[in-house]
Amino acid sequence: MTRSETSPSRAQHPSPTQKPNTCCFCWCCCCSCSCLTVRSEDDKRGRRKAQETKLEPFPWETCPKPTMEEIKQWAQSFDKLMKNPGGRNKFREFLRTEYSEENMLFWLACEDLKNEINKSAIEEKARLIYEDYISILSPKEVSLDSRVREVINRRMQDPTPHIFEDAQLQIYTLMHRDSYPRFLNSSVYRSLVQGGSRSSSES
Repeated sequence: MTRSETSPSRAQHPSPTQKPNTCCFCWCCCCSCSCLTVRSEDDKRGRRKAQETKLEPFPWETCPKPTMEEIKQWAQSFDKLMKNPGGRNKFREFLRTEYSEENMLFWLACEDLKNEINKSAIEEKARLIYEDYISILSPKEVSLDSRVREVINRRMQDPTPHIFEDAQLQIYTLMHRDSYPRFLNSSVYRSLVQGGSRSSSES
């Protein structure tokens, strides 16, 4: 063998200066690349802080200052909290401190969609809700099981105002079981109770 010939064993190994396969760097385009890893929950939460949703952010609901009676009712049941605009605002404020505000935003978006009657508006809002909260590529993706996702994917071809009903219920249940108990023990809620008590005693 002459020096100009390259042995088969050496030909199998790239030189140190040879560039690696570009797909390892193109994680957003090559979904099958083995270098793609699942982001940790902490990383996802950090990204959520820095990125905007495609939908216009829901404004804080306009409502009168909650009474002490209303504040106490919020501790009686999650339903009473969610049916009260002031309760939703305060719960949303708490969720923001836990970087899980997207759960409430998704729920509000679904409520808004239910009131829509224009077909083109329904399709557009459904698409934006999907991109913001259902797509696995979204930093604000909500936690849904595979069955619910499959149903949504089928229904997206002809969306209705109630396309996300199962998903909305699942997120409602998640907030009820997971976030609601922590909200009642949080400084956000305790300060409301203490402030309401002081106001009552002063009057």
